[in-house]
Amino acid sequence: METKRKNVESLPVRFVKDIKRNYILYLLLLPGVLSLILFKLGPVGGMVIAFQNFSAFQGILGSKWVGLENFVRIFQDAYMLKLIKNTVILAVLSIVVVFPIPIIFSLFLNEVRVKFVKNSVQSLSFLPYFISSAVMVSILYTLLSPSYGLVNSIIKAFGGDAVYFMSKPEWFRPLYIFLQIWQTFGYSAVIYLAAMTSIDPALYEAAEADGANRWQKMFHITLPSISTSIITMLIISIGNVFTVDLDRILLMYNQSVYETADVIQTYVYRIAFQSTGFPDYSYGTAVNLVKSVIAFALVIIANKLAKKYSETRLF
Repeated sequence: METKRKNVESLPVRFVKDIKRNYILYLLLLPGVLSLILFKLGPVGGMVIAFQNFSAFQGILGSKWVGLENFVRIFQDAYMLKLIKNTVILAVLSIVVVFPIPIIFSLFLNEVRVKFVKNSVQSLSFLPYFISSAVMVSILYTLLSPSYGLVNSIIKAFGGDAVYFMSKPEWFRPLYIFLQIWQTFGYSAVIYLAAMTSIDPALYEAAEADGANRWQKMFHITLPSISTSIITMLIISIGNVFTVDLDRILLMYNQSVYETADVIQTYVYRIAFQSTGFPDYSYGTAVNLVKSVIAFALVIIANKLAKKYSETRLF
């Protein structure tokens, strides 16, 4: 018992010694910790305004408490069904269309034996990830311009009429998914390629000795070996099912495409920061809180399924 007490009492001393010994590492860790506290943990306390009739003049402590009134408004809001539908469609398209592409790309890129070509393709695919959404959307506008855009120039060359892609609701989702693929597939592929580096080369040698070709090695060795990374990324994608790229949508959409482009985040943005009248911070926070709770539940369900059907689990 005395030994245990001494160990407990010596923890602060050991911690101080560890800081002195590794102070450079702790200094490197400090910005990340401050960012986590200020921008992730700190704002959580602000969710209390979802239960208030919040006024920026009165503050959180002075605003009137209304209980679940803002949450009742969500279920009474007829427009909410359209918002949920648009958000879910974009999310499902992101999982069904966008998610498999980096996996397929990394599998084929891993089969490239010329190192220079492999590294060059990987670098070029990763480059769009560092380009801001504003620039990507500007490039898209330029390509699709009805007067001078490359796409419409080709359409006109074949005798067609110019298409106003950015003002047509039916084109918003394909263009949004196209931009998402273009900007993110290289980054995701790096994760899978990194996982492939840990595969034991002896497995491939044994498969070759048994007469396996490249396709067989890809499907029976490479793909199962990176299944842990695939399931982890899938769970993250499911957790983000109600989270779309707000910047990209705000840059792409206008009133003519609200029918398909208006999602939960853009709706919250409008009601919380609308230019006319007083912004409704409380209702916007309530909508966002419900969205977050649903997303958290989906992550739990996805992880349970992963635990059931594979050896991978996060909790």
